[in-house]
Amino acid sequence: MIEIKRALVSVSDKTGITEICSFLAKAGVEILSTGGTYDALSKAGVSVKKVDEFTGFPEILHGRVKTLHPKIHGGLLGDTTNPDHVKQMTENGIEPITLVIVNLYPFVKTVQKPDVTLEETIENIDIGGPSMLRSAAKNHKNVVVLTDPKDYENFQKEFSDNKGKISRESAFGYAAKVYSETASYDSAISSYFNKKLDIKYPDKITFAFNKKQKLRYGENPHQDAAFYEPIFIKSQFEALQGKELSFNNMLDFDAAFHVASLLPKNAVSIVKHLNPCGIAFGETVLESFELARKTDPISAFGGIIGIHGMVEKEAALEITKNFVEGVIAEGFSLEAMEIFSKKPNIRLIPIAKFDEALDELDLRSLHHGLLIQNRDYDLITKDKLKVVSKKKPTADDLEGLMFAWNCVKFIKSNAIVYTDQNSTLGIGAGQMSRVDSVELGAIKAQKVGLSVVGSYVGSDAFFPFRDGIDAIAKVGAKAIIQPGGSIRDEEVIQAADEHGLIMVFTGMRHFRH
Repeated sequence: MIEIKRALVSVSDKTGITEICSFLAKAGVEILSTGGTYDALSKAGVSVKKVDEFTGFPEILHGRVKTLHPKIHGGLLGDTTNPDHVKQMTENGIEPITLVIVNLYPFVKTVQKPDVTLEETIENIDIGGPSMLRSAAKNHKNVVVLTDPKDYENFQKEFSDNKGKISRESAFGYAAKVYSETASYDSAISSYFNKKLDIKYPDKITFAFNKKQKLRYGENPHQDAAFYEPIFIKSQFEALQGKELSFNNMLDFDAAFHVASLLPKNAVSIVKHLNPCGIAFGETVLESFELARKTDPISAFGGIIGIHGMVEKEAALEITKNFVEGVIAEGFSLEAMEIFSKKPNIRLIPIAKFDEALDELDLRSLHHGLLIQNRDYDLITKDKLKVVSKKKPTADDLEGLMFAWNCVKFIKSNAIVYTDQNSTLGIGAGQMSRVDSVELGAIKAQKVGLSVVGSYVGSDAFFPFRDGIDAIAKVGAKAIIQPGGSIRDEEVIQAADEHGLIMVFTGMRHFRH
C-alpha cells in the first residue's frame, strides 16, 4: 500500500479540485500547489503551500519554470524501497511526494479558438505538467497519480477505506491512464504542427482520439467494438432515439451521410451493407425518398437512410411504413419526431452541417499496419468531360450522365449504375467482372419493374473489353460515362458507335474497395 502524506496539485480543469483537496487536508495530507490552482485552493480555505516555498526557488520565466526542480522530481522519482535512493534523497534534502493531481494546459481548446495566434498556442504547450505526470507514473510503486477528475471519487473512497493508503494495483491503473493522456496530448501538438506546415504524410504519425461510446458489438455479436472521435473535433453522431448503435450501423450511417451530402439539396441515399441500394433527388425529401426506394425496395428494407435536408411529417410517415434501421438527416421537424417516436427502435441522427470535411483522411487498418489516403471527394464538372462517341449528348443528357457519375463513386467496385436524370434505376455492385456488374444492374432494375431503356450508365473504372458495352446496348441504355484509359479504348468506343450510344470519358477513376 502507498501511504499518502504529501500531494502536489496543479490543474487547468478545476472540476472537483477544491473538494478533493479539502478532503486530503482534513486527513492531514500536506498539499503543494502553484499559480491558479494555489489561488483557487486558498480562496476555498484549503490549507496549501506554494511550490516555491517547498523548493526554495522562485517561479521564473513567466511561470514556464516552477515545478522543474530536483526537489519536485526527486520527490516524485525517488524509490523509498531502494536504500541508495533514500540515502541520496536524505543527503539532498528531498522529501517524498506520494500523490500527484495534475491535468494539462488546454492546448486543444486553445487551438480551436477563432483567430488564435501561434504565440498563444505555443504558450499553451504544457511542459511541467507532462513531466510531473510521467515522473509520478514511472514511480507508481511509490506515487499515486490522478489526471482525470472522474477518478477523484473512487480515490477518496479507497483512501477512506484504507486509512490514508492506496493499493499499488490502483496506482498502476492510474499510471496507465497517465501515459494515454500524455501520448494523446503530444499527438494533438504534433498534428497541429503538421497541419501548420501542410505535412499530410509525415514520417511518423500519431492520432489523438477520445472514446465517445461503447458499441453494442462489432461486425458480429461475438466481437467487441467502440467508437472514438478525433480530439480536435466533436462527432455529431448523437442519436435522438433508437436502439444502441452497433459497429455496422455506424459504418452504414457514415456511408449514407457521405452519399447524400455530396448530392443536391433534398437528396436521399438508402444504404445496406455499405452499398447504396437507391439514390435520388427531387423537389422534396418525400419525392426523393420514394424515388430512391423504387430502385431496390427489397434491399431498402432494414436499410439506413441519408437525407440532405429536413425530414418533415410526410416523409416520416412514408419512411415508417416499412422497417428501417435509422435515418441521418439535417434535422427532424417536431411532427416528424412525433411519428418516429411510435417506432422507438429507429435510430435518428441529426447532422446540422450536412456537408463534407474535404480534408478528412481515410484510414484503413491491415495486418500490423495502417493505410492512409485522402477521401475521394474530387468532382468532375461538365466542362471537363470528353465526348468520344460519334453521337453527342444534349444538355439533358449531360445532366443525367453527371448524376450517374456522382452516384457510381459510392458503389463498391466493380461498380455499374443505371440512372435517369435524378434517380438510380439499377445498381451492379462488388462484382469481380465488370460485365457481370453491367448485367446485374439491369437484372435488378427489371426485377422491380424499372426500365433501363434510355438510361444513363456510370462505370467507376474503364471497360477493359467491348463486352460490357454490348451488354449495355442490349438492355437499351442511352449513354455511358466512364474514366477511359484502357488499352482497348478504341475498341470500346467503336462498340459504342456501332450501337449508337453516347459515351463520355472523365479521365478520373472511382474505385471503392
